[in-house]
Amino acid sequence: MCGIVGYIGDQQASPILMEGLSRLSYRGYDSAGVAILGDGGRLTIRKAKGRLENLEDILRADPLAGTRGIGHTRWATHGEPSDLNAHPHTDVKGGVAVVHNGIIENHDSLRRHLQGLGCVFVSQTDTEVVAHLLSTLYEGDMKTALLKALGMLEGSYALGVICDQEPDKLFCARHEAPLVVGAKGGEAFIASDIPAILSHTRDVVFLQDREMAVLSTQGMEVYDQYGTLRHHELYHVEWDLSSAEKGGYAHYMLKEIHEQPTALQSTFTPRNNGDPHDYRWLPVTPAEAKALRKISIVACGTAYHAGMFGKYVIEKLARVPVAADIASEYRYRDPIIGENELFIAVSQSGETADTLAALREAKRRGAKVIAVCNVVGSTIAREVGEANTLYTYAGPEIAVASTKAYMTQVEMMLLIALALGDMRGAISPEEALRLRREVVALPAKAEQALAIEEQIQRFASTVSQKKHVFFVGRGLDFALSMEAALKLKEVSYVFSEAYAAGELKHGPIALLQEGRLVVATITQPALLDKTLSNIREIKARGAFVLGICREDLYDRVVGEVDELLLIPAADDLLTPLLAVIPLQLFAYCMAVSRGCDVDKPRNLAKSVTVE
Repeated sequence: MCGIVGYIGDQQASPILMEGLSRLSYRGYDSAGVAILGDGGRLTIRKAKGRLENLEDILRADPLAGTRGIGHTRWATHGEPSDLNAHPHTDVKGGVAVVHNGIIENHDSLRRHLQGLGCVFVSQTDTEVVAHLLSTLYEGDMKTALLKALGMLEGSYALGVICDQEPDKLFCARHEAPLVVGAKGGEAFIASDIPAILSHTRDVVFLQDREMAVLSTQGMEVYDQYGTLRHHELYHVEWDLSSAEKGGYAHYMLKEIHEQPTALQSTFTPRNNGDPHDYRWLPVTPAEAKALRKISIVACGTAYHAGMFGKYVIEKLARVPVAADIASEYRYRDPIIGENELFIAVSQSGETADTLAALREAKRRGAKVIAVCNVVGSTIAREVGEANTLYTYAGPEIAVASTKAYMTQVEMMLLIALALGDMRGAISPEEALRLRREVVALPAKAEQALAIEEQIQRFASTVSQKKHVFFVGRGLDFALSMEAALKLKEVSYVFSEAYAAGELKHGPIALLQEGRLVVATITQPALLDKTLSNIREIKARGAFVLGICREDLYDRVVGEVDELLLIPAADDLLTPLLAVIPLQLFAYCMAVSRGCDVDKPRNLAKSVTVE
């Protein structure tokens, strides 16, 4: 997802914008640019394809003076990555500059209309339409022009706007794309995410859908789509900027892998008030739990894999049917939503467009909707309400490839399963208490699992040039294998695929050959014999097998695989949370060995806010 930052105050804008863009660069981008309003009211644009350093070089050679400005890191949706297609975009006269996240779905019809009025387009982007539209609607008041324009735009947008005719103001608006605004001590800021402005202010407002804000050195005003003044309580950011910095680690991804024991503890603690059978943290009453006939878990990417884990554990502990759905498919298959159904939306950012659309469809059809989310104040959290949002408290996750957010989502699935199982009487109170004690022990065991990092580094260095890697497992291990394969392909660009081990003979075994690397996750004792049988089939075709195994299963597994990584023993339902750590480290070490940009994988964005 693209990054937006804007500033108005008494300091030079360019350094503040570049600092903000740097803190947003984790989101993924292919070009960057800034627009600065100089003291004489002249609007100047600088843009560059590629890394932010390219733009920095341009600004170093030709500095821009001015205390008002907007900046942008672009992830291409319309038009190839280029200097011309980079943001900000301007109107014909060059007096209005716009930065935009999202997609204007009716840009073609608006473009034809504006061309008929004499507007000349120079880029392939949908965003340039907004700049020309504002210019044609402008009659001396940009607030009025922006409100009119918002009524004509279809799709999603977070917009930042400056105008040479009103140099003392900074304008912004949002719909289905995140935007935060803040004001402090004669300065005001806009950004698409908190880290961009956190070094300047901790008190922010999250704009809601179809709202706009006018910012100046006197503060900010927020309006709804009809121009009515709105009041928002300020949200005070508690976490430090250091939480979103590398802290001595080579990459954010590695730092966030090592933060998982703390994230596990932080996510469990608010759900542990001393009474093991107090489930008031879950927005489902005992009566609702007993009446449940179906649960749908809907998400995208890594969050979907957490939902697959949730399907297994909720069905096992709560004995209620669970469907795990890919959000981008959910609403297009005309889902059947019946009485006494629970819909769980899972999203790290709380801004995932497809998950948000699926959530709204489920609400429209009458399902009870809750969310599992990592970002306070996000769109999904606001959509379902704070009382119906289960925050994961993983802290800021900067690397594009999710690690600690996935870990806490899986932990939350387990806690939901335990709570529903206890409330429905599907497990005994004693079993519920035992499992809670296992959850309490997870952070310490996760620390132990991190201790094999050096062994993984050595192994990855020997196989880093492999072109294909298969991941296999059964039951919960298959759900885990799906996430492991995604992590490897995301950060190392190695083609990787996950298969249910029992499906090998139904086609995938044809792909096995001498030297093919297969990663087998082995954490489920009840499925051990079957899994070992599948491994023998793999070995018989000449493949090389890396096994990830519980230490209490060592005697059964040693000799069956070529390389063995051990994790601490834990309950069958919890062991996959420990096994994911070496799999994440494997993906990371492979990417480093291959010279990949670990934190900013090509073509990927941290938060996908367009369909």
